[in-house]
Amino acid sequence: MGMDYKHAGVDIEAGYKSVELMKEHVKKTMREEVLGGLGGFSGAFSLDKIKEMDDPVLLSGTDGCGTKVKLAFVMDKHDTIGIDAVAMCVNDIACAGGEPLFFLDYIACGKNEPEKIATIVKGVAEGCLQSDAALIGGETAEHPGLMPEDEYDLAGFAVGVVDRKDLITGDALQAGDVLVGMASSGVHSNGFSLVRKVFEITKESLETYYDDLGMTLGEALLAPTKIYVKALKGIKDAGVTVKACSHITGGGFYENIPRMLKDGVHAVIEKDSYPVPPIFGLLAKKGEIAEQMMYNTFNMGLGMVIAVDAADVERTMDAIGAAGETPYVVGRVEAGEKGVTLC
Repeated sequence: MGMDYKHAGVDIEAGYKSVELMKEHVKKTMREEVLGGLGGFSGAFSLDKIKEMDDPVLLSGTDGCGTKVKLAFVMDKHDTIGIDAVAMCVNDIACAGGEPLFFLDYIACGKNEPEKIATIVKGVAEGCLQSDAALIGGETAEHPGLMPEDEYDLAGFAVGVVDRKDLITGDALQAGDVLVGMASSGVHSNGFSLVRKVFEITKESLETYYDDLGMTLGEALLAPTKIYVKALKGIKDAGVTVKACSHITGGGFYENIPRMLKDGVHAVIEKDSYPVPPIFGLLAKKGEIAEQMMYNTFNMGLGMVIAVDAADVERTMDAIGAAGETPYVVGRVEAGEKGVTLC
């Protein structure tokens, strides 16, 4: 019997089938700028609308979900991890003041199980719907012998646009500006290597119900990353200038807040100005993790922090609420050395 690709462990038919299954999810994300259908060699997207901008600037972001995918394998729940992949990319674009235009995903798997791949892509499409990005392409790579059959990794790439005058740079920050935070859904997609040291990632452990959480550990940890694109667009549409913005990802407050500041200003965040989700209390207690380390690793309940003029706080809070997110006034900007103080 002769050798072929299937005997080598790669199933071309499964690849075709997964593309057929994912088409219905992908279709929902189409924007009018998308040209042609799925199945070409590249995704085509018209730039006609960008002509209305004075000085269009392209923004891009690429990211994965880190070791959070491990929880999806163990729980055999694959429909939300795609939202995480999109969120990590589009939140970074929104953070610069931009609007995501399109997204592409990359899935590497030990074995292409079409239904599972389509379920992952369904989550990607859901993230694209939440951020108004078109899912215009992707790749599923079957890597037999390189990865276990039931495992996969998922990453993505987004392109967005902003008019240069609307770029959020932090240049206009000044003492007296107010910091507004938007609630996170939990751990989002960062800090999972520490989470996996604190909790055994087994089916039994993840199916354990905690009164503190009001749900199982797995449900709390797998909660998809919030997508803040519509909230930030709502703030802009309300006529508010966002002076600076930080997406709170790996490195928590200590690493991400200073990234939004210019020299000569200091951020002060009041820890008790908003509720910290119970998952973080549980992590700290179970893992005996010092508070400083918690704020240096996790988002601690805030996925996005923005700085606005004190006169704009009310309009900002209203716009965030109208977009379905939960806003809190969490601190202020002071004169001083670039950095952040938690008090």
